[in-house]
Amino acid sequence: MDAIDVSSLFSLKGKTALVTGGSRGIGEMIARGFLESGAKVYISARKVQACEEAAQELSKIGPCIAIPADVSTADGAKQLAARIAALESKLDVLVNNAGASWGAPMTEYPESGWDKVMDTNVKGIFYLTAEMLKLLENAASAAAPARVINIGSINGLRVPGMPNYAYSASKAAVHQLTAHLAKELGRKNITVNAIAPGPFESKMTEWMLSNMRAEIEKSCPLGRIGSPSDMAGLAIFLASRAGAYVNGAVIPLDGGIIL
Repeated sequence: MDAIDVSSLFSLKGKTALVTGGSRGIGEMIARGFLESGAKVYISARKVQACEEAAQELSKIGPCIAIPADVSTADGAKQLAARIAALESKLDVLVNNAGASWGAPMTEYPESGWDKVMDTNVKGIFYLTAEMLKLLENAASAAAPARVINIGSINGLRVPGMPNYAYSASKAAVHQLTAHLAKELGRKNITVNAIAPGPFESKMTEWMLSNMRAEIEKSCPLGRIGSPSDMAGLAIFLASRAGAYVNGAVIPLDGGIIL
């Protein structure tokens, strides 16, 4: 039996990653963790200034480059992929984190809100992964697969208590899309997995945590919301050699809330 080099098991040294929605919240947590683990990280976000400011701050840890983009359209995904391809010959890790939410009563739910959520959360993942496929294949090998990490939600595994119909439906779709892509891309030495977060500090959860934090923490067996290190730790595992044989998994990261 070969010796296990534990010191490098969770290292991302020499790896290049792209994190969409990387300027804040869960995406920023993952980008920071990747940088701390030795990776070169590109972050993308729709808002130009926020993306550039986040990259400047993250660059204090390691090489972080901002490429603002809107991945809610196939054209936006294509443009982002082209900009990465102009700078890199391969991509080791793609984190599809960019997301949107919308809440409204069922009889008042606007079509524009539904479309925004579905376009960003589902269509964006599919088309960006397709556009990045060549760079992922260039990085992939049987010993060191390239990685795609999709950010789903526990609300795609259970019925949420709020009228965010498109969000929960989109995240369930993300989980199924993850499995579909994992089966197909595994043969190309590319693993595809999803993280299904519970409550973490983010712009999307700001109102919920401001108004319902005590109730949410009480619903969690561990009695708290997720921390940046919780999110970074799981993402690093999936992106590193430690997670090389994990494929098609949807992993709840919620302290046991869905139980």
